[in-house]
Amino acid sequence: MSTRGGGSQAAGGHGGRSASAYESDRFERQYAAGKALRAKVPRESHAAWAPAPARPDPVRMLEQSSEGRVPELLPIRYGRMVRTPFAFYRGAAAIMAHDLSTTPASGIRVQCAGDCHLVNFGGFATPERKLIFDINDFDETLPAPWEWDLKRLAASFVIAARDNGFKHRQARAAALACAASYRKRMARYAASPILKVWYATISAEDAISATSDVALQTAERKRVRQAVARSVPEDDFPKLTEERGGNPVIKDNAPLIFHPHGEEARTFRSRAEGAFAGYRASLADDRRALLDRYHLVDVAMKVVGVGSVGTRCGVLLLMAGRDDPLFLQVKEARASVLEPYAGKSGYENRGERVVAGQRLMQSASDIFLGWTETEFGHFYVRQLRDAKIKPLVATYSPSVLAEYGTLCGWALARAHAKAGDAALIAGYVGRSDVLDEAITDFAVAYADQNASDHAAFKAAVRAGRIEVRLDS
Repeated sequence: MSTRGGGSQAAGGHGGRSASAYESDRFERQYAAGKALRAKVPRESHAAWAPAPARPDPVRMLEQSSEGRVPELLPIRYGRMVRTPFAFYRGAAAIMAHDLSTTPASGIRVQCAGDCHLVNFGGFATPERKLIFDINDFDETLPAPWEWDLKRLAASFVIAARDNGFKHRQARAAALACAASYRKRMARYAASPILKVWYATISAEDAISATSDVALQTAERKRVRQAVARSVPEDDFPKLTEERGGNPVIKDNAPLIFHPHGEEARTFRSRAEGAFAGYRASLADDRRALLDRYHLVDVAMKVVGVGSVGTRCGVLLLMAGRDDPLFLQVKEARASVLEPYAGKSGYENRGERVVAGQRLMQSASDIFLGWTETEFGHFYVRQLRDAKIKPLVATYSPSVLAEYGTLCGWALARAHAKAGDAALIAGYVGRSDVLDEAITDFAVAYADQNASDHAAFKAAVRAGRIEVRLDS
């Protein structure tokens, strides 16, 4: 077994042994501990999926996950989910959280993303204005078994492949590429110095080079150049705002972006200002000093995503000068869908839970990331559209989807290695493809389950049990 190399003699501590020897011992010890867990939970056991006899009705689970959301927005959420099995999967994190809790787990816990599917990865700008590739959604983040993230991610590749009309072997290849990449990258991170793992990033060029499709590489480099060129709020300013009474305000685009009216508008503004003060207090001193150069001009409601539709979300427009805007997005943070099965969060404010998990798992996070609360609940805040690049999964060929699987597996391994014990996980997953095949078998079986759940959901829509509203 290879060990960590390099390092100089420690001047004291570790009994005069070298730092590299000490780290090597730790690696060997944790790797062996992870490997020993296979006796209790064989890697092959992760292949199994069958719904429990007493599995709750998936439509009822979905309805329960909507409790507490804005009722008027639920038809939009359901309208987005009814379109395809993959759209349904994106909104059904609560259903899969229940199902994952019934599957084998090695006992190793990390900070999990919680809603780990292939569209929740992408490119965005770091505080240094470099574009990187990483996980970008942490609404459900919580300490939990690492397998849950990997299984949800692998299953998303099978479901997306089916949505694209790919053959069974092509769907399986994408999930297998994801699982294999996770294993191989985890082994590398396990054998790396801790700080090297902490500082590790996946650059935009790393992400582009992950595909062998030359035409796609050219197109993606163009998208990166465009994102970098418009990675300042001024580019969004004329598109998202209009003038009223000589002052800029957020432009309404109902039902996706809108302002409350009358007395509700005044109450909404008052609550937003109170929440903004709480958000400001959550920031570090240097970020607070930066925020204080802006003043709050306008706030509007916003509908976002698939899984988040119905939660209370908004957009804030701040100005530091006539042509110096800042857009912030405010999102309600509900209890993680993992909490009933993995335990309650250690953070009282659910917005802080999201922020803490994001900072722990991402290689670089938004400088304006913070949290707050109102009488309606807990919220987190981040910049809106900070040079984000979304994967165009619907356009991918089978080979490109598999290459994207390799990239996402890498990103998830980096996040888990940063947030957890890479050597322990690496010892459990091992060097062979045993776990890769098992995770892929699970992904295929769970894609069948998701298709069945989607069919039940469509039947509920047809029966009038679920009201839907289709938007653009």
